[in-house]
Amino acid sequence: MTDISPPTSAPHWDELDRNAQELIPALAKQQLMLATAESCTGGLICGLLTGIPGSSDVIDRGFVTYSNEAKQDLVNVTAASLENYGAVSPQVAAEMAAGALANSRADIAISVTGIAGPGGGTPQKPVGTVHFGLAIKGQDVRTFSALFEAMDRTDVRLASVAYCLKLISNFLCMPKGR
Repeated sequence: MTDISPPTSAPHWDELDRNAQELIPALAKQQLMLATAESCTGGLICGLLTGIPGSSDVIDRGFVTYSNEAKQDLVNVTAASLENYGAVSPQVAAEMAAGALANSRADIAISVTGIAGPGGGTPQKPVGTVHFGLAIKGQDVRTFSALFEAMDRTDVRLASVAYCLKLISNFLCMPKGR
């Protein structure tokens, strides 16, 4: 799977909706079920996808894991990962995606954890830092990272949704035997 460049500006909701409307039939065509594990997006991805007719055939469930406790309880993120790497890290994004896959009937799971702002950033993890996980049955979890600079809270969240949709779409376009 090739790397995907993160958006440099936040997309409009209708652009996200168009992308999501293309994703639902693509998942159906490949007979794949999707689960989401969302922290900084707070369920926006799953909400967007389930607003589309036919989504019940391809969306299994969405986990909103905003707190560290929810990450541990719902998608099996370890206390050690939270302590050693922090909630906003590739390691936690990977565990979130793996946990969403393990705790669902899905074939593919996407996760997102980040700092949407306006507070919460540090020099090492500035506002706009977002990590993503992509878990596919029978494969190692892949992680991706983005820094959405000069965006407000809403824009970071929308850009994160757009990036997740691109990750899923990119996976669906890969040749079989991925």
